[in-house]
Amino acid sequence: MTQHTVTLIPGDGIGVETSAAMQKVVAASGADILWEVAEAGASMIEECGTPLPESTIEAVKRNKVAIKGPITTPVGTGFRSVNVALRKTLDLYVCLRPVLSIPGAGGRYEDMDLVIVRENSEDLYAGIEFEEGSDAARRLIDFCDNEGAGSIRPDSGISIKPISVTASENIVRYAFEYALAQGRKKVTAAHKANIMKYSDGLFLRVAREVAKEYEGRVAFDERIIDAFCMNLVMDPSQFDVVVFPNLYGDIASDLAAGMAGGLGIAPGANIGKDYAVFEAVHGSAPDIAGQDKANPTAEILSAAMMLDHLGELEAAARIRAAVRKVYAEGEHLTGDIRRATGVDAPAASCTEFTDALVAALAEQRYKE
Repeated sequence: MTQHTVTLIPGDGIGVETSAAMQKVVAASGADILWEVAEAGASMIEECGTPLPESTIEAVKRNKVAIKGPITTPVGTGFRSVNVALRKTLDLYVCLRPVLSIPGAGGRYEDMDLVIVRENSEDLYAGIEFEEGSDAARRLIDFCDNEGAGSIRPDSGISIKPISVTASENIVRYAFEYALAQGRKKVTAAHKANIMKYSDGLFLRVAREVAKEYEGRVAFDERIIDAFCMNLVMDPSQFDVVVFPNLYGDIASDLAAGMAGGLGIAPGANIGKDYAVFEAVHGSAPDIAGQDKANPTAEILSAAMMLDHLGELEAAARIRAAVRKVYAEGEHLTGDIRRATGVDAPAASCTEFTDALVAALAEQRYKE
């Protein structure tokens, strides 16, 4: 059996608990993982002057593969997202988020099976912003006015939305190649090209051009983003692989996760040409941190994606089967799932849910 060294970034809030649960489950799956722990988050600012120490970045580069727990991002003030910083520093241009229903998880739909492919490097998340009242903002307002691009109120904060041919081609091609590799039938490009003709319009034009290369192998269609959201809620089965610019993909992935049962069961990955960082989609939930109440499913399913990436397909399949078994039995489910399903039964702790998964994995391996 091959041993793989993986960087583990536990995160903060409930990340510490969900990461520990994930390690137990991965060990029980039979995969041989050597964990190199590296820290990130607000707790590192006093020690290192940054929430993302250089040593953590180097650990990811050294091992090529990492998995992280959620990390708190301040709203409106404070440091920028560690997640965004990792994506930019490591050029993780793909955000991959499968959305798969788990019977017993309380989702609105029991048969969702689609994959969201989100461009990760540019759009409004590029971080090109100008503070309201700053000299730079005033110069930009004057520039837009002089160029006839449109008027901006003088008391505006401004964000710039770059969409490039390079990034658009990379993400759309990844979506088509993923569809081919996974035996999926269709790629849908979501956009707002009817309004933003030079940014989303460029994304759509590139998507159409790339799609021509896959004619006869993978079908292609396109949806305006607001219509996509409506269509998704009405009938998610009409979508297979959906590719988005950054902002829309972020919003749509949470929408789809909510339809399938919530962020507590939503795994994700950030992938580039050289590195891959796997992560639960949800936040750090500091209000329940340290109380053994967290649902580690998303982190555990992210680990299954990581094992697929490492070529440990059998271990990944065992984990997914164990998750489905424990949810179907319904005896050891955490409080968020109890609330979603409306089942009047005691909530399991994070530890109890994890132990049930470990037991299910042991049973599988005994039968094998």
